[in-house]
Amino acid sequence: MIKIMLTVRNRLGITKKCIESIERNFVEQYEIFIYDNLTNYRLEEHFEYFGKLYKEGRIAQVTFNTKESTFGAFSKAVSSNMFGLQHEQDPNKDKVDALLILDNDIVFIHRKADKVIRKVWSDIKKRGMNNVKIVGQRPGGIKNLSDIPDGLAGISCKIGRLGGSGMWALRPDFYNDVGYLPLNKLVGKSKQHDQLTWQMCEKSTNGKPYIIGLETKLGIHCGKLGGSICNVTSKMQNNPKEAMEKIKFKKADKEIEAMSYDDFIKMISNDKYLMNDW
Repeated sequence: MIKIMLTVRNRLGITKKCIESIERNFVEQYEIFIYDNLTNYRLEEHFEYFGKLYKEGRIAQVTFNTKESTFGAFSKAVSSNMFGLQHEQDPNKDKVDALLILDNDIVFIHRKADKVIRKVWSDIKKRGMNNVKIVGQRPGGIKNLSDIPDGLAGISCKIGRLGGSGMWALRPDFYNDVGYLPLNKLVGKSKQHDQLTWQMCEKSTNGKPYIIGLETKLGIHCGKLGGSICNVTSKMQNNPKEAMEKIKFKKADKEIEAMSYDDFIKMISNDKYLMNDW
């Protein structure tokens, strides 16, 4: 079973595509834990949509976070700690195959993507690769690469460092093993979840490479289409009022939601920039 932490802030159109892509491409047991962080656009529609998913039993949890509940720190980092703390209290945590950290602008295109993730982690454990803490996909911002002989789960892959956390499959004991993010260092920040996680992984592995990059496309990062919340808020820290208006991405949100799922998948799959970018 895979537990999915899905972080959301605005961009309801792409969130719907993301969740539909999970439902269409994940074929074994999974649970979705949604963390809606400081949404300030179409808030009632977010409540309505997530309420529908809740009523239909399609999600395990939905949490609406505020500035107060995230302590004024980077909300994704707070959500990650919340997710990890809850997982560590799960009496059945040893039955979980992976913890999937997911941004809402990732759309899966690989049929049986979850089976790939499970098989890769199974092979990692069989080989005793205890320094591996994260599985992502290439390029994904992963650096300092070395080949993995024979690959994993029949897929060519490399091992390295860094990598963007838009889609990270963590080992199920990640939070007990690597730890929780120091939120005191993230107050007033709109980024640095990834950078601090890299530091923690470096410490946990004594400087060994810690992330696997799969040479296959499980999901497409659609931030180029939907807009980047983190980039806007970090660049416009001195003008927060204007930033809060800009991160609504009204035009893009409307256009993405208006597209059918099949048309959207066709569009992003034929976009060479999106296919090669992440």
